[in-house]
Amino acid sequence: MSVPAVAVVDAKTPGNVGTIARSMKNFGLSELLLVDPPEGVKEKHGEAWGFAGRARRDVLANAREVSFDDLVENYYTVGLTATTNEDCRKHVRFPYSTPAELADDLAELDGDSCIVFGREANGLHNRELSRLDAVCSIPASDEYPVLNLGQAATVTMYELRELTVEENQLPDRQHERADEELIEHLYEKFEDLLDGIDHNDEKRHKTVRMARRVFGRAHLTERETRTLMGIFRRASEELERGRTARGRDGEQ
Repeated sequence: MSVPAVAVVDAKTPGNVGTIARSMKNFGLSELLLVDPPEGVKEKHGEAWGFAGRARRDVLANAREVSFDDLVENYYTVGLTATTNEDCRKHVRFPYSTPAELADDLAELDGDSCIVFGREANGLHNRELSRLDAVCSIPASDEYPVLNLGQAATVTMYELRELTVEENQLPDRQHERADEELIEHLYEKFEDLLDGIDHNDEKRHKTVRMARRVFGRAHLTERETRTLMGIFRRASEELERGRTARGRDGEQ
């Protein structure tokens, strides 16, 4: 699929447009479409410029003004709405997907798509939603389910990141657990430390088992394991030096 475009309908403040442009840049989207935009939205050093950050010279600068008809006629359109207030008996805002589900839907789409955001105060009107192909809503607390425009755009585009950001640009989150031989050495150093503090022999087995469970859940990396080994070794050495010094003092 192609990377979705993002449309903002009748935004009241340039700052919100700049915020959306910045979120687009964060998550790999670049085509910004403006329907009835506020005055000065592309003005250099204006409000939108200030909010856009590093997106000001490409995403914001290249934004195109279009009509709502253009969106409907040229894109598979998904309208973002804060609350649905409807069920299967009414169909303007139902059925709807969440942003996470939307990512899966768009991944299977062959053609141009566009995510459509509405006004700051009251979003997209029902007559507008009725012309779009799909509806998406962000699950939020019933006590206050309405997000502001910039928040809604950021959450939605974050959920689309695997479609829009190249895999080699995503942070490497791989966690490599230290090999088991090294981890066993860590447990040996821990037991040496228990010796150094004269830990109760009757409690030793349970203490070692507890340590194994704690470190086992942590899936320590090699660096973490070696760091802890060094701390246990240093502590044991300091305890031994203290014993030796006290022994010399006792002989005098």
